[in-house]
Amino acid sequence: SEKKFLKKLGHFRPAFLQVGIATGCLRIGARPTQLGDGAERRCAIVACYRARDRLSRLKFNAWVHRLFRLSNEKGLDVFLLVCSRGRLHMRNDFDTVLNQILDELRPKLGGGTVAKYIPALAKIDPNKFGMAITTLNGEVFSAGDAEERFTIQSISKVFTLTLALGRTGSKLWDRVGREPSGSGFNSLVQLEHERGIPRNPLINAGAIVVTDVIVSSCANGNPIGEIVDFLQARTGSKSVAVDPEVARSERETGYRNAAVANFIKSFGNLKNDVEIVLDTYFSQCAIAMNCLELSRAMLYLAGGGRDPISGEKVVDPLRAKRINSLMLTCGHYDASGDFAFRVGLPAKSGVAGGIAAVLPRRLAIAVWSPGLNPQGNSLVGTMALEKFAEKTGYSVF
Repeated sequence: SEKKFLKKLGHFRPAFLQVGIATGCLRIGARPTQLGDGAERRCAIVACYRARDRLSRLKFNAWVHRLFRLSNEKGLDVFLLVCSRGRLHMRNDFDTVLNQILDELRPKLGGGTVAKYIPALAKIDPNKFGMAITTLNGEVFSAGDAEERFTIQSISKVFTLTLALGRTGSKLWDRVGREPSGSGFNSLVQLEHERGIPRNPLINAGAIVVTDVIVSSCANGNPIGEIVDFLQARTGSKSVAVDPEVARSERETGYRNAAVANFIKSFGNLKNDVEIVLDTYFSQCAIAMNCLELSRAMLYLAGGGRDPISGEKVVDPLRAKRINSLMLTCGHYDASGDFAFRVGLPAKSGVAGGIAAVLPRRLAIAVWSPGLNPQGNSLVGTMALEKFAEKTGYSVF
């Protein structure tokens, strides 16, 4: 009954008071318009008792989405307290949001074109779709093929950038810029004009320079091993590894990347042997992860540089902010502006169909759908993140 449910809420009163939540804000079935915006509390806790005869699933879902929008407008964290089999759970209700996104996008699955220029990627089923969220307090939500692995491709550039900055600091910016390219991800045109200094570290040319930095600073002579170790630490999973078939396929067909690397070398901006750098680069792009692992790996960038689950400081807050800013402005190549306009989250895409995004101080999210748009970004994945932003109101703006 509602009386018993309210009595259970009383047990949580000390915890509510610790974070400055007045007990008066606890309401059964409270509408978003009834929630105050008092400065004395940092978040609104909404108790929802899901009685079948009182609230249909459709109305409940619509109510949840309005709550998320309200939370973004007022800068509040909204949780649902849901009574289930006599237990009281406090959680963000992202399961509802993700499953609704999947249902709405089913007719679109298979859209776009898989990356056929890499033979191993041409075999991927274009109808696959997975999506996962990891929050700063460790909650995990997923939908679709979120447990199926795919190669992260250019999403790896975010992690190698993190490693390279940790080893050279601001000196990295003497060798690579921080401006959007406005060109394709593997373009040679700007390199000649700018004398071998890539426009930013998230296009192929810039990422190859970043990989060169890692090769130079590798203490054990195994740079790809260090990159994999970093990702295993970020995910907490020892099964994260290079997909050998995809890595081999990229080496056999990576003529444009070889041209880019040699061109950079001709300007003196590549310090190591081109073959060693390219071998590491192709291998890092072929690291396989699933959406659950990828959202977990990005969590340090949502947590101000600290992994909120392990407690490890990965980078300082300023560096985390700057990596996020580069993802927002450069993470989708010549479609970065449009992605920022539609989604409004720092994110990085990969040509296997993955996209990883962060909402600073709240969560990290990963989506995978292999079909690409003309700019080389996941077509349905972009739609999914746009729907997520629309339904929740979450954005950095």
